[in-house]
Amino acid sequence: MALEPFKASTPLTMGVELELQLVSFSDYDLTASSPDLLHLLAKKPFPGHVTPEITESMIEINSDVHTKHTELLAQLHEIRDTLVDAAERLNIGICGGGTHPFQKWVERRIFEKPRFKEVSALYGYLAKQFTVFGQHVHIGTGNGDDALFLLHSLSRYLPHFIALSASSPFVQGGDTLFNSARLNSVFAFPMSGRAPFLLSWDEFSNGFFAKMEHTGVIKSMKDFYWDIRPKPEYGTIELRVCDTPLTVERAAALASYLQALCAYLLDRKEEAPAEDDYLVYNYNRFQACRFGLDGTIVHPKTYESLSLREDILTTLRRMDPYAERLGGSAALNHLMQVTHVGSDAQYLRDQYAASGSVEGIVDAAVQRFRGRH
Repeated sequence: MALEPFKASTPLTMGVELELQLVSFSDYDLTASSPDLLHLLAKKPFPGHVTPEITESMIEINSDVHTKHTELLAQLHEIRDTLVDAAERLNIGICGGGTHPFQKWVERRIFEKPRFKEVSALYGYLAKQFTVFGQHVHIGTGNGDDALFLLHSLSRYLPHFIALSASSPFVQGGDTLFNSARLNSVFAFPMSGRAPFLLSWDEFSNGFFAKMEHTGVIKSMKDFYWDIRPKPEYGTIELRVCDTPLTVERAAALASYLQALCAYLLDRKEEAPAEDDYLVYNYNRFQACRFGLDGTIVHPKTYESLSLREDILTTLRRMDPYAERLGGSAALNHLMQVTHVGSDAQYLRDQYAASGSVEGIVDAAVQRFRGRH
C-alpha cells in the first residue's frame, strides 16, 4: 500500500499530544485504570481528544489545531481540569513526567487494542518497557518538501527540546544520572533514530518508503519511531523527543518554541541542512539526555563546542521577533526562566531530596500537574 499523498495544512499551525501517567493514591504506583477512565470520559464532552496508550497505566490526550500560544494553553488547561475531575471520581492521580520513578514493567498490562497486541507480539518485553511518557508536537506545513526541509533543519535544535522538557531522571527506584532516561527506552526499537536524509517528498514516498514497505519491515508511518517524522495524513511534522512535562504550561511553551523555530527556518536564513549534519547528531542527543541544560553540544556546521544552556538562550533571543508575530512571546519567556532555574528533572530530584522517597516524587508530580505546586 503506497504512502498517502502529503495533505497540505496551514503552515505553522500546531497541536500537542501528551502521554500521561495514571497512579494509585494508595501506593503511588502506576495503576491499570485507563479502561475505566476512558469509559468515564466518554460520557461527557471532552475538550480535545483522549485515547488509550500501549499499556493500561497511561493515556494520551490530543489538543485541537491552534495558531496561538494563548489558545493552546487555554485548551490544555481545560483538558487538565477535565482529567483531574474524572480521575478524582476514580480515586486515582494523573501526572506528567517522562518515566514513573519506581514502576516495574513486568506488572504492566497491554491495552486491548489490535495494534497494541501486534506491537507486543513483535517486540516482547520492550512493549511493556515502553510505559514511558512523551510529548509530541505537530507543526503544519504547506507541502511534503517543506516538511522534509524542516525535519532535517530542526535536527540541530533537538537537544534544546530534550533538555527543556527533561523529566525522567528516575527509573526502577533509582536515579539514572540522566535528565531524560525515557529516550533510552525509545532507542531500543529498531525503527527509532532519525529519518533518512531526503529533501524531496517524491523521493521519500516513492523511493524510500516504497522500498521499506516492500521489505515487509514496515506498513505505515506509525512503524517509524524517529525523533521527528512526517505525518502526511495530517500535513505536519511531528517532534517526538520531549518528555511529558510536569505542567501543561511547559507543554504549551515547548510547542510555541517549535512553532517560532519553524517560522525562522522557513525564512531560509541558515545554511541548508546536509547529511553531514548528522555526524554529531547522536553525540548531541546523548549530551542533552545525560546532562540536560548542563550538556555540551557540537555545532553540526562549524564543529564548535557549545554550552547547551547558552545555545538555548541565544536561540530564544533570536526567536523573539517570530514569537512576537505568532503570539508566543510568553512561551519563550517561560522557557527562558527554565534555563535559569532548571528543568523538571531537577525539580524531581529536589523533591526526592526533600521527601526521601520515590513515592514523594509521584505525589509532587500529581500536585504539580493539578497546578498546586
